[in-house]
Amino acid sequence: MIIVTIICALVVALVIGLSLLTTSKGYAYKHTVDPHPDQQATEEKNEYNDKMAD
Repeated sequence: MIIVTIICALVVALVIGLSLLTTSKGYAYKHTVDPHPDQQATEEKNEYNDKMAD
């Protein structure tokens, strides 16, 4: 009975440890957002017009 309790405690500790590790890595990840397609098209059009004006 004691062996089962020890194994259960080890499994619980392992699960908690892995949960904390993945949560920590998730918060450390730098999220980025792609530009909106309409905004990107407008910027490219402006750059093209600037090049043609020179």
